[in-house]
Amino acid sequence: MSSHTFPNDLLTLQRSWQDTYTALAASRPESRTALRRRLHRLSVLLAAHPYWEPAPGGAARVELRRQARRLP
Repeated sequence: MSSHTFPNDLLTLQRSWQDTYTALAASRPESRTALRRRLHRLSVLLAAHPYWEPAPGGAARVELRRQARRLP
């Protein structure tokens, strides 16, 4: 069981980031620009989320990615 409880909006952001990253890896060259821009925007939103203040550390970010993968 995880010791981290993340807000739903943060989990949803991480899941969107992972979905966008997967789509970028599988995309054709002409659709990559929009996906790269979306990935960058999501990265900024993730990094600036209020949950990270004060910073809980790198293990929390790994756990966030793991929990987000389990979302439907």
